[in-house]
Amino acid sequence: MIFISVLTLIVAKALPSLYRNLSSIYFTRISAIIFVYAGVLSFNTFYIQSIGSGIGLYSGLFQITQISVLIEIFFLIIGFLILIAWPLYKGIEIKTSYTLLNKDYSLIVLFSTLGSCLLISSSDLISMYLSIELQSFGLYVLSTLYRDSESSTNAGLKYFLLGGLSSCLILLGCGIIYSLTGLTNFESIYTIISSSSINYIIQGLNLGLLFIIIGFLFKIAAAPLHNWAPDVYDETPTIVTIWLTIMPKISIIILLLELQEIATIGTIESINLLNINTNTYNDILNNLNTLKISSTSNNLGSLLEGNIMNMNLLKNLLLISSLFSLIIGSVVGLAQTRIKRLLAYSTISHIGFILLALAINTEQSIDSLIFYIIQYTITNLNMFLILIALSYIIISNNLNTNNSNNKELLFNEGNYLGDIKYISSLKGQFFLNPLLILSLCICLFSMAGIPPLIGFFSKQFVLYSAIESRYYFMTLICILVSVISASYYLKIIKVLLYPEINKEEINNYKELEFNSPPCSATLRIKGTPLPALPLFTKGTGLERKEIGEILLTNFHSFIISTLTLFILLFILKPSLILNITQLISLSLFNF
Repeated sequence: MIFISVLTLIVAKALPSLYRNLSSIYFTRISAIIFVYAGVLSFNTFYIQSIGSGIGLYSGLFQITQISVLIEIFFLIIGFLILIAWPLYKGIEIKTSYTLLNKDYSLIVLFSTLGSCLLISSSDLISMYLSIELQSFGLYVLSTLYRDSESSTNAGLKYFLLGGLSSCLILLGCGIIYSLTGLTNFESIYTIISSSSINYIIQGLNLGLLFIIIGFLFKIAAAPLHNWAPDVYDETPTIVTIWLTIMPKISIIILLLELQEIATIGTIESINLLNINTNTYNDILNNLNTLKISSTSNNLGSLLEGNIMNMNLLKNLLLISSLFSLIIGSVVGLAQTRIKRLLAYSTISHIGFILLALAINTEQSIDSLIFYIIQYTITNLNMFLILIALSYIIISNNLNTNNSNNKELLFNEGNYLGDIKYISSLKGQFFLNPLLILSLCICLFSMAGIPPLIGFFSKQFVLYSAIESRYYFMTLICILVSVISASYYLKIIKVLLYPEINKEEINNYKELEFNSPPCSATLRIKGTPLPALPLFTKGTGLERKEIGEILLTNFHSFIISTLTLFILLFILKPSLILNITQLISLSLFNF
């Protein structure tokens, strides 16, 4: 459905008469409807009886299961909510390139979502690589979507170069696995691992999986491979940042869970061949050394030893990345003054919790992993929607403000969509927009893990699974970094609750960077730079005093209020999500 829709929109864009006369907002709304309709079609696949055991497509390149369909529906819902956040303009007299970029955004979002949906259904190294590249190319283009913005172009180029490096690592890992086994299908690789006792094959598979997982950790900005994320998130427009922080991470994490099963299944099959008695999967995880020693006299001992080494390698890699992500995301975030850089380090910290649950790989940890992904997506989405809404309101207020005294306009290249760059730009907003700021505070408290919000329960479940599997050191680190990260969330709340700046304080107001459509201008009053006001149409030679009013749609407000209530009132009815996550974890674990 999405593929056909992408082709249709490309044809519509290729027709000059239709492309020029059709309003840009129609493209956004059509794309949102496509997401809804594709979600309905995906939901109808549950009526297919054979989907319970999985349906192979295109000679086994993709495997459609109930789990992949559920995650795909979740993707489509999130994509629909993000597209609805695109602003409406009222009273614009002259069309600018911003209108055209709006259409490109909708098309590229569909293109990237197609890659994400294919990635979670991949069951072959070839389809996996093609899907991750399809998703990544859309993200590269989104990062450079506002081509007149120097910062956006810089972010996109940096993202493209470093993303290309991670893709090379993934391709190298796939090549190593294929050269040793001659196979690319996941099921066939499972069989090779569970039956092969040749050391060099096991070691080669370890090396290949190592490169693949490092490449994916790079793409989700897990430390110490995170350096690109704060720069890219900060320099791209917020409407693009919201996509970068949610959609690609979920699909890659689900795929990492699938890749980890390669080592797990191989180890379990080896233990079954050796007739070693273990009551639960936790016994296997907690007694790997004992199992290794007890099997040395058996002819299949080397088989178990190689599989255990394979499993330990992946587990240790995820644990090390989780430890660095937790520490760096929390400590470095304390020094940030720019709002999106701070949220980038916050995302890195949350990735640490997710990787910890992924590394433990028990029924309890997978349950906590899925629940953490859901709460992270909801909270992060709501917080960015609130920031976008605040930027719309601030731009509209600036456009309606009469600044006729001592004006000195200095035009710079800026983004086409207004962004709040600095935390200090939010000063006093509680007294101007109390409901929005109250919702933002609830999201920040939830991300900090304050009870009884949903973010507290997600961290609690991860810590419980870690303690149950005897990861006491990682549990202690998680508790410490949660306390540290709470301080920079409280710093934002402190700025929000500051009183509004008085006119007498304007002279002491420090320089703020504010990018707004369709170009950026720095206004100087009495020699002091203040946030920019867009008063001219750049590149057209035409001048106008007002470009229009940015409207915050009712549906945008409805989404913010609904997500805020869900975060706040989750404790009253937690069984709905908890039952879903438990069913998914059981299905994934016993697959």
